[in-house]
Amino acid sequence: MSENPNNTSNFIKHIINEDLSKGSHNEIVTRFPPEPNGYLHIGHAKSIVLNFELAKEYNGKINLRFDDTNPLKEDQEFVDSIKEDIEWLGYEWSGLHFASNYFDEMYNQAVILIKKELAYVEDLSQEEIREYRGTLTEPGKESPARSRTVEENLALFEKMKNGEFANGEKVLRAKIDMASPNINLRDPVIYRISHTTHHNTGDTWCIYPMYSFAHPLEDAIEGVTHSICTLEFQDQRPLYDWVVENSEIDATPKQIEFARLNLTNTVLSKRKLKQLVDENHVDGWDDPRMPTISGLRRRGFTPESIKTFCREIGVAKADNLVDVRMLEHFIREDLKLTAPRTMSVLHPIKVVITNYPEGEVEWLDADVNPENPDMGMRKIPFSREIYIEQSDFMEDPPKKYFRLFPGNEVRLKHAYFIKCNDVIKDDEGNVVELHCTYDPETKSGSGFTGRKVKGTLHWVEATKAQEAEFRLYDSLIEDDREGNDFLDFVNPNSLEITKGYVEPNMADAKPQDKFQFFRHGYFNVDPKQTTEDLLVFNRIVELKSSFKL
Repeated sequence: MSENPNNTSNFIKHIINEDLSKGSHNEIVTRFPPEPNGYLHIGHAKSIVLNFELAKEYNGKINLRFDDTNPLKEDQEFVDSIKEDIEWLGYEWSGLHFASNYFDEMYNQAVILIKKELAYVEDLSQEEIREYRGTLTEPGKESPARSRTVEENLALFEKMKNGEFANGEKVLRAKIDMASPNINLRDPVIYRISHTTHHNTGDTWCIYPMYSFAHPLEDAIEGVTHSICTLEFQDQRPLYDWVVENSEIDATPKQIEFARLNLTNTVLSKRKLKQLVDENHVDGWDDPRMPTISGLRRRGFTPESIKTFCREIGVAKADNLVDVRMLEHFIREDLKLTAPRTMSVLHPIKVVITNYPEGEVEWLDADVNPENPDMGMRKIPFSREIYIEQSDFMEDPPKKYFRLFPGNEVRLKHAYFIKCNDVIKDDEGNVVELHCTYDPETKSGSGFTGRKVKGTLHWVEATKAQEAEFRLYDSLIEDDREGNDFLDFVNPNSLEITKGYVEPNMADAKPQDKFQFFRHGYFNVDPKQTTEDLLVFNRIVELKSSFKL
């Protein structure tokens, strides 16, 4: 086995190790089989990390396979986004495959089942099939079409393939057991008619295999040894095994189920995510509030933070709920030694330092990252006019308020002590400007020990400041809201947009550059909204969290 970051054991590795020790397989082959009907989300990332790193650990192979058997919902856009996401996470696949490339073979296997009297063409409607299927407590009843001869079924299936029937007029069903306690085995539909253009095969086909029939055949065709999927497919495993056993493909993949990822304040249903996009609750699949990999990337999450999160939550057999703050913890850990520190003002109020020389600009020294001295120093300008945060001033403060108020003195980060003397208001009584004085003896780094102040404020010099837009995110989904539909849980205040300023050295910031803004959190330069004229920053996470591992 090769070295792998995910070196902890789990029940899947125990199964693989046992299979190898028994000589069941000479090489491990896994696969990641997304359906191209949407963008990948953080739950898919868990499966990606698991399958790709298992293949690496066992010196095996990993296939990226698109389960594109439903042309009504699939699109090339989703194929491209999935490939981009996997590559961005840092993984390479051994083989790139499409289920649609196997349509000829799947059709042949369906014909083989018909000849074995294990499949038949059904006339019943979808509603009638459902009625005939029975319930969890009552067995189903056999369709009149179940007694058709092999010759009749072959002829009808050929006509289905040739487009001689309308959508829904016929289906092909497996002939298994209408009395089975597992409803999935009560003659499931394995082919349906869909006169729809396919993104990969065009109009070559008008019948398409059902996922539950196609998936095990795809695994068998590719020689997959361990077909790892989430728990909702556990009841499908007997059907998976039935298809493999009754097909004429010389391979026997093993299906293993593990618990899917469930995150607090997060929706991980592709159908619901698509609804959020289609109904414009967000501005696309890559909206930074979305749990999609592209959304997390745009917000500023790094590949390593996502992969570390997926490794740390582990692989279990039972469903559990993971606190989303755990994901946020790992991006903080990843950025704390690499993200440059800088200052920004998100809700600015101007401060005029009345005793500072007019027209003079002083350049002060500041460390780029105090936790990583190797990142060096930066220069920041200081002059008579600066911006501070509106929340850092109160005209009539409560007790133990240590920031700026009339008559109080505070420290400016990397600069001097200033004292508020006058408050300038507009005609409506709103504070628009503060007049302060500074003490030139208190320069940061000078060793001044004459007196102490309790408040330290961040600031940005006004004349050289770089204008910027800041996007502050809250949870898109709030678990504690009340409602019946999932849209009732959508947070209407999940995005706040403000205009403010950053240090002038930020003018050269590029999309996806990441910074820690003093007191505000970690931010990422938005790759979609940033222009030559305006920097747009997405807040990735705030600086601190109450979450502990």
